Amino acid sequence: MSKDINIDVEHVTRVEGHGNIVLNVKKGKIEKLQWQISEAPRFFEAMVRGRKFNELRTITSRICGICSIGHSLASLKATEDALDIQITEQTGILRRLAINAENMQSHILHVGYLVAPDLFGIGSVFPLVGSKNQNALLKIVKLHRLSNEMSDLICGRTTHPIRLVVGGFSITPTEIELSKLKKNLEDGLKTTKEVAEVVKNVSGNFPDFERETEYIGLTSDEEYALYDGDVASTDTGRLSNYKDYRSYMNEFVVPFSTAKHAKHKRDSYMVGALARFNLNSKQLHPIAQDVADMFNLRPICYNPFMNNVAQLVEFVHNIEDSIKCIDRLIEYGINQKKPVNVSPKAGHGVGIVEVPRGILVHDYTYNNKGICTKANCIIPTNQNHANIQNDMEKFVPQIINKPDNEIELNLEMLVRAYDPCISCSTHYIDVKFV
Repeated sequence: MSKDINIDVEHVTRVEGHGNIVLNVKKGKIEKLQWQISEAPRFFEAMVRGRKFNELRTITSRICGICSIGHSLASLKATEDALDIQITEQTGILRRLAINAENMQSHILHVGYLVAPDLFGIGSVFPLVGSKNQNALLKIVKLHRLSNEMSDLICGRTTHPIRLVVGGFSITPTEIELSKLKKNLEDGLKTTKEVAEVVKNVSGNFPDFERETEYIGLTSDEEYALYDGDVASTDTGRLSNYKDYRSYMNEFVVPFSTAKHAKHKRDSYMVGALARFNLNSKQLHPIAQDVADMFNLRPICYNPFMNNVAQLVEFVHNIEDSIKCIDRLIEYGINQKKPVNVSPKAGHGVGIVEVPRGILVHDYTYNNKGICTKANCIIPTNQNHANIQNDMEKFVPQIINKPDNEIELNLEMLVRAYDPCISCSTHYIDVKFV
């Protein structure tokens, strides 16, 4: 069927930041299709130049209000790498708890508040209040509160943590606090399985769409990689030296976006929960694997909408993993000593972690006074923009005969499937001197 379509979505809703969808079709032929990022650029790499090594973590956590813990951990890893600082095993376990907490709070917020309305056929989460699905909403709120309280305990507060410092923690939770958290996590595990059943009942509303692409993230033989691991691709395998990350993450500029795009072997790649699942599914804890089986989620999955199911699977894994981490901390005994003083030195360091939206890189160079002279940050959503664009280009021909409002909704759902954090990804502006 030949028809004209003009869709211009200014600022897609239920995502962080400002992104636009433009689709123009004339007589059945696509003339323009763009995923546009209109967010004002921000220059955190420039902000940290000239700053002392113990200030960068505080500054770069402000790149994102959702992934501030992850940015803090990537920043600390980069600084510690540059200054040859070795952390204790206890610090490593606590940092894994911190990254689990952030993954949990972000994933349940996105799936429960931002994606669920699409699956229930409503415009926002508010119509669920007073409906037959109100009980499911209350369970989601309960899990979100649990995640926030876990972040508060480990990091000092939910957003922009204050206990994470170079070399360790300024304040360490007590055994009593961790034991209480463990009990709450065990209760939350049951609630999560109930929420998964609710999502399963409406999962048929996810579009049936696939596009083969490359997936990049951290991977490990020992665990489902979030805090540590090797950079890996489903196309080319593992990167031998993490400091060569630019060989996998090739950023480039497009004229319709204030955020860079990225590619590796193909024209684009995907990062995030689905990428991690495709690389690490064998390392999932048992109940998380059961939830994946519930949705018939198997690697390698090429349906980007299943990223939201992968987020739910990871939420369960994060709870199971956190319980194991707490058991280890209590078994070893909690050391309340603060980190030793750090002596500044010249060096170059790279910190790589997984945050809710994908693999995150912080790269710092320090002079002999411990002053940052150069910085580079590669943001997950920044890496996903090209893949969103390429998904749209394949998806539109498959849905072009639908009513315009359904096409618009399907494209918005595709963007939301990636859970983009658009503001964080805008690190570029094209300045033309006249």
